[in-house]
Amino acid sequence: MTFMDSLPLVSIITVSYNAKAYIEQAILSVLEQSYKNIEYIIIDGGSTDGTIDIIKKYEDRISKWISEKDRGISDAFNKGLKMASGSLIGMINGDDWYEPSTVEKIVRQIGENDIAYGDLRLFKEGKTDFVLRGNHKFLDREMTINHPTVFVRKRCYEEFGLFDEKYKCAMDYDLMLRFWSNRCSFKYIPEVLANMRWEGLSDKRWLLGCRETLAIKDKYMPNHKRKHLLYFYKHVAAIAIPKFLKKMKLDSVVKGYRSKVSRVKKVYE
Repeated sequence: MTFMDSLPLVSIITVSYNAKAYIEQAILSVLEQSYKNIEYIIIDGGSTDGTIDIIKKYEDRISKWISEKDRGISDAFNKGLKMASGSLIGMINGDDWYEPSTVEKIVRQIGENDIAYGDLRLFKEGKTDFVLRGNHKFLDREMTINHPTVFVRKRCYEEFGLFDEKYKCAMDYDLMLRFWSNRCSFKYIPEVLANMRWEGLSDKRWLLGCRETLAIKDKYMPNHKRKHLLYFYKHVAAIAIPKFLKKMKLDSVVKGYRSKVSRVKKVYE
């Protein structure tokens, strides 16, 4: 059987809230995929800025969409997952976008694995800043795969559950570590699969993210709490020190560390 003879239905979920400035690019990046057997679902949180008008512009090509208040992004993700009928599910936020052949690459290369993911290109002020490479081999330490690039088989959600709404920052890490600890198999595709704008992203809650990461590791790997606590301090330092260096105008030192030493590799372009 050739690739063209077997085209599984892939569900893609976009979560949005007041995303008028960028959601059209996100929508088109899904609708214009080279792979066509896609169920597209949009979960909007009750936007009031004109986002709904853009969604309606394409609603004849969108499989399902709703606009209603939610309890947060995890709740919105879970609404989409409950509506999805594809055997493979991806998620792209309303201000991010896929590469044109992302879904085709996933379907071609996932093989018998449960989860596939790739690299994420980050933009700042309209220009490429760096490419963030994923590596699931270090998931026991921190979130080392890029969630906008992740595609998961539906059976994993059915067997191991959806997003845990109690986490405000690290909900994607909780989900991925849960899959990892239950021996789901991961496939890394060494190509850029998705793009993200990171200007304007708030980093005020980074310490909460570190604390949630620690709690999540203790939950799934309770026999290593001492090790986790030591890594927590290292994790905090790894974020705080670059922030200080940037304030001191030592960006080149930060770039060197992140491109050559950090487990989450950043390739600057």
